[in-house]
Amino acid sequence: MFRLWEKLAANQVYVIAEMSANHAGKLENALEIVRQAAKAGADCVKIQTYTADTMTIDCDNEYFRIKGGLWDGYKLYDLYKEAGTPWEWQGRIKQECELCGVDFLSTPFDWTAVDFLEGIGCEAYKIASFELVDIPLIEYAASKGKPMIISCGMGSIEEIQDALDACKRQGNDRVVLLKCCSEYPANYRDMNLATITDMQERFGVPVGLSDHSMGSIGAVVGVSLGAQVIEKHFCLSRAIKNPDSEFSMEPQEFAEMVRDVQDAVQIRGRVSYELTESERASTVFRRSIFAVKDIQKGEQFTAENIRCIRPGYGAKPKYYFNLLDQRTSKDVLRGSPLNSDSK
Repeated sequence: MFRLWEKLAANQVYVIAEMSANHAGKLENALEIVRQAAKAGADCVKIQTYTADTMTIDCDNEYFRIKGGLWDGYKLYDLYKEAGTPWEWQGRIKQECELCGVDFLSTPFDWTAVDFLEGIGCEAYKIASFELVDIPLIEYAASKGKPMIISCGMGSIEEIQDALDACKRQGNDRVVLLKCCSEYPANYRDMNLATITDMQERFGVPVGLSDHSMGSIGAVVGVSLGAQVIEKHFCLSRAIKNPDSEFSMEPQEFAEMVRDVQDAVQIRGRVSYELTESERASTVFRRSIFAVKDIQKGEQFTAENIRCIRPGYGAKPKYYFNLLDQRTSKDVLRGSPLNSDSK
């Protein structure tokens, strides 16, 4: 059973390990990624379901060449051919997820991929940022009635709303949006994670973070701002070169991020102005009103004989001016706490 909604209901963060191309063309690497991701605390391992032919066409003109960035010079067709996860592996990867106790998730990139994933029992669908504008694909995936996780990199408000509306037209309201900066790796100054809060308020659905930045800080900041899902690329080692290795986390790094995220959830807590038990015990160290000189019966309280000092056994300092110039009806010893009605 796909546990996303169960974790959201429990106010826990759902952590996705994105395999992508990090198998580097070897099934054993893919299966070991599942095992290591499970050990590192991932709730889910995600793959991608496409072929070079379902992504693009084999064309060598300037439109199909990548210019700049991590994949500079690649022909699109060749990049996808190198990075893809063979469809014949995917049922086996799903089986390994089940054996390791983690959820299986995939990103379909066309209708045939959705049909294939339906055939192997995929329980949820992820839509990539670059497919946010592919409304026919989103509608088709949403029509299967399974949870939809939609990355919103490069997405305008209108485009994000279009994707949500596509799901709603299919009667599917189990949608999570992921804030995403579609840079590889993402630069901190471009991430703008404050948008997470706005997305929650604007769209009224759970919001998470698809994080392409290096290290854990993006995930921790995201969670502190209310992110309920964290997706991060996962590799066995960045020394195993592939198109995604440069911005992927190794197992120990991922495990540390999971711990950091869990700590951030604890720190974030809930809206509360209540005192904890430890805080309640500490209130004795607040300031309160005390006699700082012996005061005889009938003598006035003055700035010289009463003060607001620690500890907190007397009246709150806000009553200090009420007591000034009043007279005491009894002897008061230096070091005695005064109440707001002391006279």
